[in-house]
Amino acid sequence: MKYTPTLTGLAVLVMAVGIGVPASAHASGAAAGAEVDGVMVVSGNTCTWTGADASATPPSALTVDRATINKPGGNLTCGGGITASLNNSPAFTFDDAAGTATTDVIDLTGKQSFVSCRYKVTNIVWNREGATRKYVNTPFTATKVSGSFLCPGSFSAAAGEASVVFR
Repeated sequence: MKYTPTLTGLAVLVMAVGIGVPASAHASGAAAGAEVDGVMVVSGNTCTWTGADASATPPSALTVDRATINKPGGNLTCGGGITASLNNSPAFTFDDAAGTATTDVIDLTGKQSFVSCRYKVTNIVWNREGATRKYVNTPFTATKVSGSFLCPGSFSAAAGEASVVFR
């Protein structure tokens, strides 16, 4: 069906959003100065976000506040008539010696028109580019938790389909 590939791609994007760690500190206990931007292009549709709150700055372990990613508190936007939302506040850890970051769980929902799909993935590993704080995903598979019969039961994302930049 037409909606399935786009919703699958959206799910990948939202997982990338889970790593967001932005700059404005809110009452949630976010660390001042922690900021991240992200971009994901899926099936010709671009999704972007900036400025979500985190409990610390890399390389310290941190948690990202989903309320600062999702609208109305955040600015996650996608083309192609897609809406997305993160259902949890993911925790992630950094291994600077290995140049990686790992998220614990990312639980997300993507919707297009009347079709809604919810997916969950655990232990995504992200590779750092050089000495920067830009990370790109390694391959992973997400499993459908709920949603329309039009949603695939799972989907896989290739390496490099998502990236985030902590600044």
